[in-house]
Amino acid sequence: MRSWRLECSACEHKQAGDAPATLCPACGQPLLVEYDGPAPRHEDLLNRWDMWRYSAFLPVRNTEAPVSLGEGATPLLDAPALARAAGVERVWVKEEGLNPTGSFKARGMSAAVTRAKGFGVKGLVVPTAGNAGAALAAYAASASIPARVYAPRETPVAILNTIRAFGADLVLVDGHIGDAGKQARAFAAESGYFDVSTLREPYRIEGKKTMGLEIAEQLEWRLPTHIIYPTGGGTGLIGMWKVFRELCTIGWLPRAVTLPRMIVAQASGCAPIVRAWVAGADRATPWENPRTYAAGLRVPGPLGDRLILKAVRESGGDAVAISEDDIRSSTSAMARDTGIDAAPEGGCALAVLRTMARDGRIGRDSEVVVFNTGSGASYRT
Repeated sequence: MRSWRLECSACEHKQAGDAPATLCPACGQPLLVEYDGPAPRHEDLLNRWDMWRYSAFLPVRNTEAPVSLGEGATPLLDAPALARAAGVERVWVKEEGLNPTGSFKARGMSAAVTRAKGFGVKGLVVPTAGNAGAALAAYAASASIPARVYAPRETPVAILNTIRAFGADLVLVDGHIGDAGKQARAFAAESGYFDVSTLREPYRIEGKKTMGLEIAEQLEWRLPTHIIYPTGGGTGLIGMWKVFRELCTIGWLPRAVTLPRMIVAQASGCAPIVRAWVAGADRATPWENPRTYAAGLRVPGPLGDRLILKAVRESGGDAVAISEDDIRSSTSAMARDTGIDAAPEGGCALAVLRTMARDGRIGRDSEVVVFNTGSGASYRT
């Protein structure tokens, strides 16, 4: 059995993974999970078709049953019409809208709630732009753990109704997710509930990294040239880069493999990572007055800014911001040309592909994975 420990992503601090943990006590940066023990073998992949197929890569004990609703195992859909329109060799869409509660957030919450249940926490709290709150509400209900969700009033009504349906205590907040985060942290401090905000605990990222494991397995242990990822908090991009490095370390990928270029897709009305990337900075400054109808991208000050930029830099990637009009038109194009019920975050990723291909920043021989991170149904009332 593999064990795990926690290491700071910025300093030399290390600690055991045997109790609830938040940020590094030494420097306040995110903690990441690192594993000890024998490396996973291919025969360690479980004969189940959800993200827990990859339990050997995840922080779960042999004696535990993960808190699972069938998350993961989403299709990697070949999209030749999108490839032709963009002028590249191949495009796949990773269709995360088929997850429980309609988004990729299910993966992170499955891992986080599994660990929280193992630690016996009193309750769980999260600020959300929408989908994370719905996912926490569902997984907390499955684990019989009380949950409170803080969400901006502008959050799509369908997502708010989903949160209510699972019985979580929903608090609406004036402002954006940063304002919701302040209230969530205050509630956690006074109530003893555990805060599962993005990167304020180390386990959501481990669930998100299974997206990278699935892409590798679905492509028979090779990788695309580019991955275009709609980036709000950025845990999925950070997690995939983390697991690609893990796969190289244990020899599951060829020594000479070229890892994908990680591409950040953001809305022009809230693009802190793009602004930092263009400026050559290693940190992002919070975006003033964030505005975009793609709720998952309305994250003005992501805690993982440094880790996102590091992954983009190490992979030879890029970061691009897209207008609201282009997001809307590309969301419609993905639905019309592929039959995928795209959320605007997925439309943003497709618009970035089109823009980069047009500008020669993605070559004609490229093989690209575009993420649709949620269901378009979440935006319809």
